[in-house]
Amino acid sequence: MNDSTLTEMAMGYFRSRTLCAAARLGVADSLGDEERTVEQLAIACQADPASLGRLLRALASFGVVSETLPGSFVLTSLGMPLRKDVPHSEWASIIFWADLLADSWTCLTECIRTGERAAVIMERDRIASRWSKEADAGAIFRAVMGTAPAENYLPIARAWDFSRYGTVADLGGGGGGLIAAVLHEFPNVRGMLVDRQEAVDRAVSRFEKEGLAGRCVLLAADLCRGVPAGADVYILQHVLHGYEDRAAIEILHHCGSVLPSEGRLLVIEAVLPDVVDHADSDLESRLMSDLNMLAVTGGKERSAAAWRALLNSAGFECRSIIPIPGEFASIVEAVPRPRA
Repeated sequence: MNDSTLTEMAMGYFRSRTLCAAARLGVADSLGDEERTVEQLAIACQADPASLGRLLRALASFGVVSETLPGSFVLTSLGMPLRKDVPHSEWASIIFWADLLADSWTCLTECIRTGERAAVIMERDRIASRWSKEADAGAIFRAVMGTAPAENYLPIARAWDFSRYGTVADLGGGGGGLIAAVLHEFPNVRGMLVDRQEAVDRAVSRFEKEGLAGRCVLLAADLCRGVPAGADVYILQHVLHGYEDRAAIEILHHCGSVLPSEGRLLVIEAVLPDVVDHADSDLESRLMSDLNMLAVTGGKERSAAAWRALLNSAGFECRSIIPIPGEFASIVEAVPRPRA
């Protein structure tokens, strides 16, 4: 590690904020499939031409756009997902991570000092969060969660044998990507997608388009209040890391109240090591997610021992922890603990 490495790490937000500005201004949508001048884009984006030109040249330096002639730009294949009107657009994801969540990270020091979420700190200091000022914050969140193509979730679906069970429920499954992958991979299985009403409403068209509407029931529910009965397997993918232990145990209790004695609970989450004794980029991603949970939700990522203890506190026994090939997460398989 050379003398400048730490400083370069500290400057890591430069690209993030540049991408966020481009997304907010609608640069990619204004470019579309055409070559346009800075002046044309400035009118479309309602921006200062000289300042926009500087932004575009910065974007060109890391491949999002290309400057074909002095002051003329085209969108590259890398930059295409910045458009709102393309399949698999990443516009919402960029705003989510580089703007809405980045706002909470500005409070990270105080979050660590106090153990409180950023929202609590901001409210106490009378600072309006980006979440509160963004009228479409809820829609942006729902557009990011679970809306990827079903094939993106196939490594999870293939890591566990769902064929032995009749009905699989994905709790907090967002746009339904995971349960759709399970249904595609296991034609004998029926599904349940459970989430808040807004997410369920958005998922309807997906299941119709993919020919899965007849095999999957979509139900609106608040997992903190209860879990619908009727499934043999319940999945919680990246749900419990958003909650502190007491709230997570309450959700698990709701699952236990409806899970058949021979059923299975699959908690799909990162599993942290007991000791971090070396630098590792994959592990860094999981530990950064841990800090993100601290700042944004008050939740946390957990180690294998912590997952076992959490499940045990809620009346479950951890049967196995199965790494998912190519993923940062593992499947923590649990069964109801026999009652004395």
